[in-house]
Amino acid sequence: MESPFKSDVLKGKVALLTGGASGIGLEISTQFGKHGASVALMGRRKNVLDSAVNVLRSLGIRAIGLEGDVRKQEDAARVVDSTIKHFGRLDILVNAAAGNFLVEPENLSPNGFRTVMDIDSVGTFTMCHEALKYLKKGGPGKGPSCGGIILNISATLHYTASWYQIHVSAAKAAVDSITRSLALEWGTDYDIRVIGIAPGPISDTAGLSKLLPEEMRSSIEHMPRFKFGEKWDIAMAAVYLASDAGKFVNGTTVVVDGGHWLSRPRYISKEEVKKLSRVVERRSRITPTGVPSSKL
Repeated sequence: MESPFKSDVLKGKVALLTGGASGIGLEISTQFGKHGASVALMGRRKNVLDSAVNVLRSLGIRAIGLEGDVRKQEDAARVVDSTIKHFGRLDILVNAAAGNFLVEPENLSPNGFRTVMDIDSVGTFTMCHEALKYLKKGGPGKGPSCGGIILNISATLHYTASWYQIHVSAAKAAVDSITRSLALEWGTDYDIRVIGIAPGPISDTAGLSKLLPEEMRSSIEHMPRFKFGEKWDIAMAAVYLASDAGKFVNGTTVVVDGGHWLSRPRYISKEEVKKLSRVVERRSRITPTGVPSSKL
């Protein structure tokens, strides 16, 4: 779809994206590039990185791929430094790397729980920590009063509770807390904006195929407008937040899910609701003694 933003809204910016070579991360990388930014993609699989970089370059986007694991501080430092070495600056950090799978709590090992926490929450903080010196105002490649932007990709699973997602719910709750804390402290001290994006169910992603396989898709009937979101929706939110249009947004996590997290199964039909409401209304006019209130 055509972007509502000007093609140069991110001109001259450099973005580093963990998990930026596939799924939602790749779409954000693509849209950042189409709007003028240069992008560095971080991931563990060289073949996936190479493929993504080739696609981006075919679109005329300045892009590089850097192998690394967000769970390892030495990898995080090396990737951040390599981005600076190649592009000369860093303006935007997007933490999109994540791990997920369906599992009952009683069958989830502590190691499995820890792995997701390490990728999603510890990895997010590690990347922020290593990028700080380049993102803060007055940092290398920065003007004296210009700070960078951090976008943390979260989820809505932990807003209430989600079946078979205790590990990811815990990890994303931590990510949201990191977003708020860094926005407070780094926003005050270094003029860095830190914002989260919480996608809902997004079509054609590995996350959706893992968490909502075809066998479970009947739940789509309970979603507003009966449709999934698109990766483009998340990328447009990211472009907005990373641009000057979002300059007064800080410390919050923006939900982009079509209102899905608010939805609940419709237990009875509208017709049944009308019938029941009339019954309940008539019942409410009778006192506990069985005497109509008008006779009292």
